[in-house]
This record gives sequence, structure tokens and C-alpha cells, in this order.
Amino acid sequence: MRIHIAFPIRLLPLAAAVALLTTSPARADTGKLLLTGGVSSIEGAAGGGISPWAVIGSQATEGEVGVSAYISRARTRDYGLTAYGVAVGIHDRVELSVGRQDFNTGITGTGLGLPGLHLKQDIVGAKVRVAGDAVLDSDSLMPQIAVGVQFKNLQSSGLDGTLSALGAKRHGADVYLSATKLFLAQGILVNGTLRATKANQGGLLGFGATLGGADNGYGLQPEITVAYLINSKLAVGFEYRAMPNKLQRAGQAAGLGAGLRADDWKDIFIAYAPSKNVSIAAAYVDLGRIVPATTGGRKQTGVYVSAQIAF
Repeated sequence: MRIHIAFPIRLLPLAAAVALLTTSPARADTGKLLLTGGVSSIEGAAGGGISPWAVIGSQATEGEVGVSAYISRARTRDYGLTAYGVAVGIHDRVELSVGRQDFNTGITGTGLGLPGLHLKQDIVGAKVRVAGDAVLDSDSLMPQIAVGVQFKNLQSSGLDGTLSALGAKRHGADVYLSATKLFLAQGILVNGTLRATKANQGGLLGFGATLGGADNGYGLQPEITVAYLINSKLAVGFEYRAMPNKLQRAGQAAGLGAGLRADDWKDIFIAYAPSKNVSIAAAYVDLGRIVPATTGGRKQTGVYVSAQIAF
């Protein structure tokens, strides 16, 4: 399989800023403890594979600027997702990220006359640590707390007409609050995120819905991660991310019954850091039903792998 990486032109200014930062004298050269900064999520923010944490990405600590880049691949029974991007960590206080997702619907688009349809989404994110320090406060109950925002844009595709008929938009923004608590002596990390969102399947099926009087407002969705650090280089854990179900009512009004139902996402993961600059993650994922009208109601279980380089 060949993966071609090409950022959209409108994201080039941020990519150029990343390149400038990585050549500046302020670049991080000391770094954090292995795995305590998480990995890159499929939306670009530092955390787990499917959920952001309060940690700031890259190896940068206070007074330093760092950068990370990632590429991820998920494969379920009917779908495939490729995600890639870069993030900048500034003084272990601010994180800026940019990413792209390419969702391959495979043969499921045949029912819509769109076999092999690709849904591509661009995500620009920002996160600010507002309190606590996951490592320095590891001997207390104080978590690291951060607030973040993700601006998402779903590119035009053959699905535009369907989304428009459902009353779903192709752009939106998620706002989230994350708290990460590291119990270093016990080797346990716990993260909780509360996300305000309208995104259907993370935005890959648009944002909100109005057909049939569907709820088009923001909803609060919880996300949880629990990880156990087996040693300084290896961790295992579990993630849960609640998904809004805004399209189901719109789908019912369109005569699809529960054909647009959305389920919550879950995974069991293992992360390995062979060095302070490289981390690799793999997971068994259960994304529930994604457009069950085109998949016979099959749950989308499968595998996820991700590689990250951070400085």
C-alpha cells in the first residue's frame, strides 16, 4: 500500500511555521519522560489514539519549542482511515496542530452510486495547559488541565448532496476540556475529556442535522483513557469516546430507519517508545456501527497503527 502525503495549500502557512520552529535555537533537546506526552490522536492533538489528553505534544519542556509528526492507519470490516499531520509544542504550555483524515468507504458507497468514495477532512487545533503538571504533580491529586479547540472542514465530495438533504454542514468546531492525572509511582495514567461537538463520526459525516427536526445543537460527549505503564518504554490501555447520534433522527425522517445510527468508539491499545523521539502505537478498535444502512448493521471492529516522531 502506498500512502501519498500532501497537505492542502491553505494549511501551508502552519506547515511553514513548523519548519521554522524546528530549525530555531529554541528547539527542545532535553525532552519529557517517555510516553508521558502521549501519542498523536487521529485528529492531531496529543493524547491517545482517539481522544486528546491535557498533555502538550512534542518533547518540548518549559522554555523550549518542539515539533512532532505522525501518520496513522485504521482498518475495520468495511472502512479504512489514514490520518497524518504535525504539531508544535510551545514551552509545554501551548500546542498547535494540523492534520488531515482520508476515510475510504470502500464498497459501501455502492448503494449511493459512489463506490470507493473518499471523505477527506482537514483539522486545525489549538490546546492550552491552564493548570497542573502531569509529571511534577504526580505525587498529588492535582491533574494537568487543558482546554482545546479543533476547527474541522470536510472537503467537497460525492456525499455533499446527501449531507445537504439531511441538514448537515461540512464544517464545524469542537471545544474540549481535558484533565490528565499521572500516578508515576504506580505507573497509571488516567485522562478524562469532555467535548462539546456537533460532529457526526468525528466530522467525517458532516456536522449536525436538521431534517425531521433533528437536534442541531452542541452536545457534551465524555471521553476516558486509562493506561498502565509497564515500564519506561511500554504502556497498555483502554479508551472510550462517546459519539453524538444526530444523524439517526434525520435518517429516520429520510426513510432509513436506524440506518444512520452512530455508536460510541472504544479501543484497547499498546504503545512502545524505542527512543525519546519515536513512539509506535497499535490497537484493537471497536467503532460500533457507521452508516449501518450500507453495511448490513455490522460493527466496525478492526486494527489501528500509528507512528510518531517528536523533538
